[in-house]
Amino acid sequence: DSIPAVFGVTENPLVVFTSNMFAIMGLRSLYTILSKAASDLEYLEPAVAVVLGFIGSKMIAEYFGYEIATEVALAFVATVLSWGIALSVLTRDEADTEEEAA
Repeated sequence: DSIPAVFGVTENPLVVFTSNMFAIMGLRSLYTILSKAASDLEYLEPAVAVVLGFIGSKMIAEYFGYEIATEVALAFVATVLSWGIALSVLTRDEADTEEEAA
């Protein structure tokens, strides 16, 4: 599941291999934290869906010869995920403020 995502960012064999080895060696234990974050952060899942769509589109574009720079791809991924988290936190804070006022 992570191999296509890594290939969407880079084709460097060292990066692909090491990222998957770290995933296999125990970083998957972060799943518990991520599942908690996904339930607490309302807009994280849509942000991840946009990122996966972008990565898929990037891979298709590269198949047809259109190259998207790694820096651009990483900036896009970081920006979308950051906006998803920020929007979730802001809307949660507004909801908490409204509950306290009522």
